[in-house]
Amino acid sequence: MTHAATPFDVPIPVDPADIDFMGHVNNASYLKWVQTAVLSHWQKLAPSDEVARHLWVALKHEITYRKPAFLNDEVVATVLLEKVQGVRAFYETIIRRGDEVLAEVKSSWCCIDAKTLRPARIAEHVVEHFFGKREG
Repeated sequence: MTHAATPFDVPIPVDPADIDFMGHVNNASYLKWVQTAVLSHWQKLAPSDEVARHLWVALKHEITYRKPAFLNDEVVATVLLEKVQGVRAFYETIIRRGDEVLAEVKSSWCCIDAKTLRPARIAEHVVEHFFGKREG
């Protein structure tokens, strides 16, 4: 049995550079936001020695755009770590403006050792910072 992770909110500033020729946020900016949110989640919840020892690289993003975002919108990315399996972590990130869902993103990430740049497993005691203790 695995306990559910707690959602983690990251306020996302909409920068003028995010706006495309149609006057709304360019699709590529959403991926930048996901990266910011996922890495903020890791940096906030993991012990500082683990943050220094490990880096994360994105392996895959699957994004569903629901509504456009605009300059001056108050945007929040809600990150939910779904599971950690071996060297990989699987996230869902929901990008919202108030109650409106702007985009939903499923992503997978690989943990790497900061010195060797090789894939590295995250110790169970570190994973517990995100999920709590696992039973069974």
